Amino acid sequence: MSLLPKRRYTRTDQLGRYVTALYDVLSNILGADKIVLRAGKLGALKLMKSQAIPDRVVALQRLVFEDPTFERIAGTAQVRRALTEIEDGLADLIAQKNVEDSIERKITEKMSERHQEYLKDLKLEALKEDSGPETPATQKKLEELNALSERGLSASALQLLRPQSLREIVGQESAVRSLLAKISSPYPQHVILFGPPGVGKTTVARLVLEVAKSRTYTPFTKDAPFVEASGSTLRWDPREATNPLLGSVHDPIYQGSRRDFAESGIPEPKLGLVTKAHGGVLFIDEIGELDPMMQTRLLKVLEDKRVSFESSYFDESMPNVPAYIKKLFAEGAPADFILIGATTREPDDIEPAILSRCASVYFEPLTQSQIVAIVEGALKRLGAKAPKAVPQLIASYTIEGRKAVQIVADAYGQSLYRLHPSGAADAKKRSPRITEHDVNVVVQASRLVPHTPVKGRPVREIGKTFGLGVLHYLGSIIEIEAVAFPATELHKGTVRFNDAAGSMAKDSVFNAAAVVRAVTGLDMSEFDVHVNVIGGGNIDGPSAGLAIFMALYSALTKTPLPQDVALTGELSIQGKVRPVGGIIEKLYAARQAGMRAMIVPKENQREIDAGLAGIDVTAVTTVEQAFDALGVHKKSTTSSTRPHARSRRTSRVR
Repeated sequence: MSLLPKRRYTRTDQLGRYVTALYDVLSNILGADKIVLRAGKLGALKLMKSQAIPDRVVALQRLVFEDPTFERIAGTAQVRRALTEIEDGLADLIAQKNVEDSIERKITEKMSERHQEYLKDLKLEALKEDSGPETPATQKKLEELNALSERGLSASALQLLRPQSLREIVGQESAVRSLLAKISSPYPQHVILFGPPGVGKTTVARLVLEVAKSRTYTPFTKDAPFVEASGSTLRWDPREATNPLLGSVHDPIYQGSRRDFAESGIPEPKLGLVTKAHGGVLFIDEIGELDPMMQTRLLKVLEDKRVSFESSYFDESMPNVPAYIKKLFAEGAPADFILIGATTREPDDIEPAILSRCASVYFEPLTQSQIVAIVEGALKRLGAKAPKAVPQLIASYTIEGRKAVQIVADAYGQSLYRLHPSGAADAKKRSPRITEHDVNVVVQASRLVPHTPVKGRPVREIGKTFGLGVLHYLGSIIEIEAVAFPATELHKGTVRFNDAAGSMAKDSVFNAAAVVRAVTGLDMSEFDVHVNVIGGGNIDGPSAGLAIFMALYSALTKTPLPQDVALTGELSIQGKVRPVGGIIEKLYAARQAGMRAMIVPKENQREIDAGLAGIDVTAVTTVEQAFDALGVHKKSTTSSTRPHARSRRTSRVR
């Protein structure tokens, strides 16, 4: 609503007084000093001092709207319009001024509140400095922690039953000698231990360091540390906020810095396991599970023997930076250690750069007799007695030493409960006797199954053979069976194979079918053939080719095959037996299954240790040699004995 009088301006003095009033309103809003500064900036000083009302109105326009482009006006009508616009502009300025005043009052109130809180915190901190950091709540938690520390159980069964010297290690004499030669030396090497689970890799690594520390010519001191970590649980933050393996910098913006560092903006380096292992051994179990990027960064530490730290928040010129933090940022942390990694994976799964800088030591699978020896040693350490059948029974359920010891410990507890169900005070003093019943109770409760349910038998069967496989350095027996029937439709025979066995096994079936036709002259289109891997296991590799061929040949020609001979080898479509991997593990699996003999490719023969007795190994290069090794007379089928032969002749006569 306009503040101007509704009547027309007829007198110059009335209009002048009104313009002066508007100047007073603007002065109250901005202040006299600010008006003068704004007028000088906008070129309105001369216009303000002018006696002409239009000039003063133009000056008002420039001051209110902060726009120097307003030009001089003439005439009462233009002056009235300009004054109306100035009124609206002044109204906006008054509203803005009121809002700013309200916000400033709130800010003042908030600052006053914060100031009071700050004073309160300072008082509390002063009280804490006088009374110490403890409160009733923290004191109670400390008492609870001390009470927990005073309580404890005796050593676990696995700790008690763990070998205490290298002489007690069973079945790994070659691996122990090799690792000793690499670690207990004036120039120790980084090593990666390959082998199946539960054969003692961790225990051997720990004991080898103890031997090395006792020898004067090694660089290990008496207090050389053995730092253990698991590659499957070591995680790191790409932002470097945390890295338990290599170490990290806890910047003030992240949680973890000490309070005095965080408040003063000092980044604090945290040392990793590689520094804790300085001068000793860093053992990483399941190193194959370690992140590939972390493996690459670990390689850098192995080469430099130090860990460097960086932070954009670090300023060495700051006077309150402790000397040790300056030293860590300037020189890094020492990390001169020997790396011993252990894995059940293949060497291809390890970062090639690390693999090339580490020696390799392979641990052997344990045989049934070695598991028996481990069980007998565990019984002796426990002070328990057992009939001879108990170690044999336990050995039938596992080929892992660690698992065998667990079964012994469980059976020991079961025998105590059986003999002393009421918990008699002298129960522990008596030497319990572990029976087969105790082991069977443990087996049933743990849902264990025999490790090798398949056993070789001195009989012959048609259409059945035993192949060999490997998974994580553990060999296994693969039962393969085949049946063949005359095709239901002429020249439309089919070959079926279970999909669970994998595409590579299917290729082995087709290769075997081609070789069968080449050897016997049989046309596979005249038969409906079904090949099956019992148990549906996935055969990830071509090594079952020879076994599949023999099963298929036996089913088509009705030739019985021995059931105490295992076969391994890739079969080419020319009937040649090609080399395969994991031959040692497969040999152990064949022995575990009680096989009389094993047929392997000729090129794998040199891998087999002559000292591994208990099974005959025959090396072959062709299927004809495999026939001889199996004691099978090769058959060649004529057209008169083929299915549908008579019907085809009849059709030709017609």
